[in-house]
Amino acid sequence: MKIIETIAEMKAIRIKLKEPIGFVPTMGYLHEGHLSLVGKAKAENKSVVVSIYVNPAQFAPTEDLSKYPRNLKRDLAMLEQEGTDIVFFPADKEMYPEGYDTWVTVDKLTKPLEGNFRPTHFRGVTTIVNKLFNIVQPDNAYFGQKDAQQALVIKKMAKELDMNLNVIVCPTVREPDGLAMSSRNVYLTPEQRKSAPALYKSLILAKDLFSHGERNTTNILEQMTAIIQKEPLANIDYISIADTETLEELHTIKKSALVSMAVRYGNTRLIDNLILGE
Repeated sequence: MKIIETIAEMKAIRIKLKEPIGFVPTMGYLHEGHLSLVGKAKAENKSVVVSIYVNPAQFAPTEDLSKYPRNLKRDLAMLEQEGTDIVFFPADKEMYPEGYDTWVTVDKLTKPLEGNFRPTHFRGVTTIVNKLFNIVQPDNAYFGQKDAQQALVIKKMAKELDMNLNVIVCPTVREPDGLAMSSRNVYLTPEQRKSAPALYKSLILAKDLFSHGERNTTNILEQMTAIIQKEPLANIDYISIADTETLEELHTIKKSALVSMAVRYGNTRLIDNLILGE
């Protein structure tokens, strides 16, 4: 496994890699969710590149960039165990040199849901992912379903900018009690961690209601909200039932829907989702 820190070196070694190339972009502090993406990439490609980069452009000034968990030594050991070929680990000055002023935006799809609460977030995501795609030039790139809106945005960007790659979205990996794995889970206090599976419980309730014929989103949302509001430590940013492609809110589910949410526990913000009618 080689660790590459500069764009020039990454581009030089890219030419020598066996194709197809699978790519997993991460912000480090890896967990089983990340490793499932690496495993999928390993199974489907001859070479695997993983990036570790905590992207400052997707954090608002009020968010947790300086406190974002980091453990490079642990991450590298985990990636080596998975058989990763290349780890791309650039510095901020490498990705955003002095005077940097170019941004990639996907418009409508970034406005609802996370966009309502983190209006500058997706500009940072799409810009860094675009840069990473250009640097690594993968054949296949792997993302998790937990970040459902992000996955949709990146798929749209790749399609509309005619990028020569496949964006592959993999299932959310969960703890035994249902909590979606996230690097931010480490921020939860023991009491918050005990309460946090309420998110998944509410999603399972939505799935059960749908499977029994409920199609009115107001009814589903009311019952989901009630489950989370039973938890005094939980504060809901939003619960949504939206079109799986446009993210427009639905009043009635016809075929399928993305049920998603963001819930705060103190300063820790958790997101989760599932798709009804798959």
